[in-house]
Amino acid sequence: MQLPRIYDTKEPRLPYTILMIASTSFFSDYGNHVRIWEEAKAIQKLSHRLVLSTYHNGDDMPGIDIRRSWDVPWIKRAIVGSSRHKLYLDLALSWRCLRVGLKLRPDLIHAHTHEAASIGAALKRLLGVPLLLDYQGSMTGEMLDHGFIKKNSPLYMPLVRLERFINRQADAVVTSTHNAAALLRRDGAIDPQRLHAVIDSVNTERFRPFDGSAQWEAQRRELRAQLGIPEGRRIVVYIGLLAPYQGTNVLIDTARLLAARRPDVHFLIMGYPDPMSYRAYAEAQGVAGHVTLPGRILYKDLHSYLALGDVAVAPKMSLTEGNGKISNYMAMGLPVVAFDTPVSREILGETGIFAQFGSAEDLAKQLDLALEDREMAARMGAAGRVRAVTEFSWERAAHQFEAIYDTLLAESRSARHTQSPREVAPLPTAARETIQPDVEDCAEIVAPAALHNGASEDCAEVVTPATRTVGVVRKRNPH
Repeated sequence: MQLPRIYDTKEPRLPYTILMIASTSFFSDYGNHVRIWEEAKAIQKLSHRLVLSTYHNGDDMPGIDIRRSWDVPWIKRAIVGSSRHKLYLDLALSWRCLRVGLKLRPDLIHAHTHEAASIGAALKRLLGVPLLLDYQGSMTGEMLDHGFIKKNSPLYMPLVRLERFINRQADAVVTSTHNAAALLRRDGAIDPQRLHAVIDSVNTERFRPFDGSAQWEAQRRELRAQLGIPEGRRIVVYIGLLAPYQGTNVLIDTARLLAARRPDVHFLIMGYPDPMSYRAYAEAQGVAGHVTLPGRILYKDLHSYLALGDVAVAPKMSLTEGNGKISNYMAMGLPVVAFDTPVSREILGETGIFAQFGSAEDLAKQLDLALEDREMAARMGAAGRVRAVTEFSWERAAHQFEAIYDTLLAESRSARHTQSPREVAPLPTAARETIQPDVEDCAEIVAPAALHNGASEDCAEVVTPATRTVGVVRKRNPH
């Protein structure tokens, strides 16, 4: 009698099926969405299957299987930051995630934002799979930054406790900076063994320095003309959301101070929402002729706009969030002037020019230095490019996530093995290759992945598929 075949499901690694949840209007051309998009692409390149469940609105992105929540016809604009609308948008997303999860039967859940993690926490119990929280910043910190609540609000401490509770539901918490991980470790609400840092990265092939070619120079001249930037201006570039916590007000104050010293300076401040209000603010500051606010820039075109810059600026005021724009600046080979915060220090290292936190005066001074000392600026920009290429690639980030997935699933299998009396200890590899199962009418033993492909009706377990180490027995067709 021919022995049934046994496929080793541990070596090589099986591709994972990942349910990614993003409680946001993906895709909307700003920092967190860029991380989601680039992460998803890089993870899929490692042969894993990924399905993204997100809000009803936002741009569909090529190559990503997106499952959107119920349409809400009165919400067409992107919801950025904290909003009361999220209460019912998250309810609609919860229903979509439930349906997708039951059909997909993922190996694990990867949640972006705390709201998504709260949905994932319920699903992980229903589906029996681990949950990863991709931590972009403090939920209550974001609410404070957006003015949604104040520290003296009666809601503040309950929301802090809710955030800590959500953090504890995740089997792994992945931050976008080591600074955020340190803050969480100091808070003490999360087991340090479950904390990981995967730094915001950058596509260094798309984002690269201006190469001096005639074609690219012609494109730059055309883009400058479209934006109405006068010839001979030295350009300071910014990309990101427009909001006080992003430092937009301080940046326009800085433009006023620097334009008084350098009439040749021009600030290209790209992003949204509400660029009209900031145009009015620049007008009120008497600096409208030195500031251009074009509004939302498509991510696919961003590198062309950043290539106009002589220096890049990162004036973010939030101390809890990441600052992914900095890695884009670095990959472009631009010298970067940033407020002196732990996050900007972590990303830039020795390649940044730092201004006193929150000071428009010092920010203007440091920008003036970068524009004046062209040799120093070129040296810093080149060093930043090298750092971006060697340390901030999305390929490297994807392998870091894959290693975390491996650990989570191994721990999940171990926990199930310990808790379930039906399971037996996994056999050594050599034994798995030679043992003949005591099942009379079996043709072969197949990998547990077969269960996800409609094979469950004609299969009997040899060792429970939860172990993912031996597999299941496929019975012979009696006909």
